[in-house]
Amino acid sequence: MQNIPVDVSRLGSLMVVVPPEPRVNQDTGEVRKDREGNVIYVVGLSVRQKATRRADVIEVATPGEPAGLEEGMRVHVNDLVAVAWEIDGRKGTSFRASTVTPVAMSAAPSAPPSGTSAGRGKTASGGGDQ
Repeated sequence: MQNIPVDVSRLGSLMVVVPPEPRVNQDTGEVRKDREGNVIYVVGLSVRQKATRRADVIEVATPGEPAGLEEGMRVHVNDLVAVAWEIDGRKGTSFRASTVTPVAMSAAPSAPPSGTSAGRGKTASGGGDQ
């Protein structure tokens, strides 16, 4: 298998569409673990390409449960790699990351300072744009 690093900075927004769940072996029902014994979790992410309206959904595997992720939440993905695979004549690409973390929420816009008008083009006398 070939690991291909993905430049996340060239992607648009990343958003959770399927919350994290353990990856399960479909044949045995066993929860999959990495070499260090960490449970592998899978998160479904919507990836919007920069400067376009096009979006794709990818599943990203990560070691250990990503904390605090909920559907609709924007996220950061660290050390994302695409992995080309082939099994029994089937081919595909899977994605792995070291971590998937929530984007810190920005503060709400503050109210205008008191004594200033929030209206457009109004003067103190109530007149409009001249």
